[in-house]
Amino acid sequence: MHQHLIELIRFSTYAELRAERERSYLGLIWWVAEPAMMMGAFWLVFDLILKTGGPDYVPFLLVGLTLWQWMKSCITHGGYSIWGNLGLIRQVRIPVLVFPLVQIFADTIKFLYIFALLLVILWLAGFPPNITYLALPVVFVVTLLFSAGGGFLMSAVIPLIPDLRFVIEQILTMVMFLSGVVFALDAVPPPLRDWFALNPVVTLLDATRGILMHGQWPDWIALLKVTLVSLVVLVIGIGVVLRLAPRYPKLAA
Repeated sequence: MHQHLIELIRFSTYAELRAERERSYLGLIWWVAEPAMMMGAFWLVFDLILKTGGPDYVPFLLVGLTLWQWMKSCITHGGYSIWGNLGLIRQVRIPVLVFPLVQIFADTIKFLYIFALLLVILWLAGFPPNITYLALPVVFVVTLLFSAGGGFLMSAVIPLIPDLRFVIEQILTMVMFLSGVVFALDAVPPPLRDWFALNPVVTLLDATRGILMHGQWPDWIALLKVTLVSLVVLVIGIGVVLRLAPRYPKLAA
């Protein structure tokens, strides 16, 4: 049974990636073009116009947007997955957890392609590999747990309240601007900086930037705290999905 479920998730993930590539004329190029256009817009506003970017702002921004795009995609695509497949859930008996898992894995695979390109850009820009790269898998696993927790939690409630997806988009945009994705936390006044630091996304961004740009090991205590929070949210999200699973086929009627 478990082997069959693993094969189902693996095949569905491959099918999702292939379908997404074929839905767009640009195919794989669009996976890179979308974050590149975002980076260009923020670079124009914060660095050229407002003059608040500072040194090495382009790699700083590129790392932040790449990681944030992965987290946002996992949360939104995973969050919409059950709602978008209610018709299939009504017709076929498939564990509902499969749908967010497939989306999260597909977005993670896309992230790995983009991250490989990011590494090349950073190396050419003067940020060579260093020993702290050994910590990247740990940071990425924690990031995946955090994103999956949000994705499962959203996937559980959106079928019941579909309009919630519009609220989530706005909340994620607000979180992006409160997480240091496009600006350094050093620019935040000290009284507010401690509050910003409580955001798990800030910890994950700082850890990734520290490794890739400065050769710094992550703050392991802060990373452990984010891991614990992510596991709690993930368990709650999975539990809510399983509890509401019998209701989803009725929503498709």
